[in-house]
Amino acid sequence: MNVLIIEDEKPSARRLQRMLERQNVDVDTMLHSVGESVEWFANNPHPDLIFLDIQLSDGLSFEIFDEVEVSSAIIFTTAFDEYALQAFKLNSIDYLLKPIDEEELEAAVEKYKARAPQQQNVQLNFDDIKKLLTNPVEREYKKRFTTKIGQHIKMIPVDEIECFYSENKGTYAHTVDGRDYLLDTTLENLEGEISPEVFFRINRKFYVNINAIRDIISYTNSRLQLKLNSYKEQDVIVAREKVKDFKLWLE
Repeated sequence: MNVLIIEDEKPSARRLQRMLERQNVDVDTMLHSVGESVEWFANNPHPDLIFLDIQLSDGLSFEIFDEVEVSSAIIFTTAFDEYALQAFKLNSIDYLLKPIDEEELEAAVEKYKARAPQQQNVQLNFDDIKKLLTNPVEREYKKRFTTKIGQHIKMIPVDEIECFYSENKGTYAHTVDGRDYLLDTTLENLEGEISPEVFFRINRKFYVNINAIRDIISYTNSRLQLKLNSYKEQDVIVAREKVKDFKLWLE
């Protein structure tokens, strides 16, 4: 089985690769953008199976198929709401809603293996996907998080969170009143739970709230340093590979 991952978040792509390896599925190639994918398809044999994110750094992944015809089976990996994705079921093996669950991934791979003999020369109808993505169902993001403090459970409204950060194997929410709360989650699991219009993952340790950014300063090695309204415990740095997307996000 020749397997390709198309995913713009490299940590997410590597995590998916490790999950597949635990199921004895080897990933041959990982691509991270529309442009890179179009060039790759033009110069390489097409794989048996593609794990495809929808939103890539330079556009929506269906734009790839405006340029090339692909008969590979596809499993979508996306943060889009499951109701919006019902239309994809006729055109793909399955979809996996982020954060990806290992059991659901295993079931999707088994579904592909069961259908593989019938997958030859199947052309996917990406016009339906375009129509759906033009007016996707509005996704419901989390409005609050909870944390345990002693014998009490505290609710933290998302709009009061300046940033999420990881430290000493824990994930914390820093609020506008300068408090830090330990959460029972990981930064990877936050993908799909918090609005990408409000929060941006600037590096492997931080998500920042756009409304909490007080100043943006040029930093060494083509990076950016952010000054937040109340968070001051450590430097908040936009990784060099994230700078371009971060600037687009600000607009």
